Amino acid sequence: MRPAAGLGEDMQDRLAAQPRITLAHLPTPLERLERLSAALGGPKILVKRDDCTGLGLGGNKTRKLEFLMAQARGQGADTVITTGGIQSNHVRQTAAAAARLGLACELVLTRVVPWGAPDYELSGNIQLDRLFGANVHLHDGGTDRVAAMESLAESLRRTGRKPYLIPTGGSNAVGALGYVAAAIELASQLAEAGETVAAVVHACSSGGTQAGLTAGLAALAPDVRVIGIDVDANPDAVAAEVRRLAGEVWSQLALPGSFPDAKVILQPGHAGAAYGLPTDEMREAVLRTARLEGLLLDPVYSGKAMAGLIGLIQAGGFGADETVVFLHTGGMPALFPYREALEN
Repeated sequence: MRPAAGLGEDMQDRLAAQPRITLAHLPTPLERLERLSAALGGPKILVKRDDCTGLGLGGNKTRKLEFLMAQARGQGADTVITTGGIQSNHVRQTAAAAARLGLACELVLTRVVPWGAPDYELSGNIQLDRLFGANVHLHDGGTDRVAAMESLAESLRRTGRKPYLIPTGGSNAVGALGYVAAAIELASQLAEAGETVAAVVHACSSGGTQAGLTAGLAALAPDVRVIGIDVDANPDAVAAEVRRLAGEVWSQLALPGSFPDAKVILQPGHAGAAYGLPTDEMREAVLRTARLEGLLLDPVYSGKAMAGLIGLIQAGGFGADETVVFLHTGGMPALFPYREALEN
């Protein structure tokens, strides 16, 4: 996988014009999963270790926050407000970024996952949110997150505060720029390693990671498929959001023509009954990867994404001699509140 001559540099120049601050440990490693690949009979699986971005135990959202927090600073914000579920990885990384930058952090968390384990609202990501000094506002699952954030922001403005609002998952056109940068980084690593890849596979929910990655690779290496594994149990809506965000990213970077919507591939069938609920194939994927590679996946995102990749391989979706990149989006703190699902 080698970008067209000069195109990688051109993309970097376009990104350099966007406000950005350094939060992540980059580049993240690209490693071989040799024992897992052998156990599955091929293809060769490489893992892009975005669980190793460093900030607040790492994860994919840190790349997005480099652009989002730069915009917050540029607007003179003294507080960031964001939202997610009780065990949101994005929320945890936002709280860590705010702590590093000296900003107050307000978190609107909703009970969207019907998981009744006793540790669910006490350990894992929510424990870390509080450790980073964020103020946690808990709401019922049916709460309109955007309205709740706006209401909180208005109350803060009345006291003289200047809040900056970040959507679920950091998934807007600004945040998705982090995964255009990741596409450039990955293309460079693969070219240096002399690897030609068939696809990049990862978990998809709020859509920003897939939007940025798909837009970046559509411009740099259009033969590479970017396959999002649906973990949201609403694949049509998620795919539509990915297309929308990718189109906005394409326009924001002034790339030629329009974003090719057909590049958006979302693989359904691995989310289970609902977002955040464990599945048997997720559990098997987490255990297999841990015991063959010493690599930890999480139960909500990367575990289901790996189950999706294994399912694609077993269905003949890749040749034994092909190479696939698995993007590890992090999320390991959620292993602890899901202990019962993984041990029983």
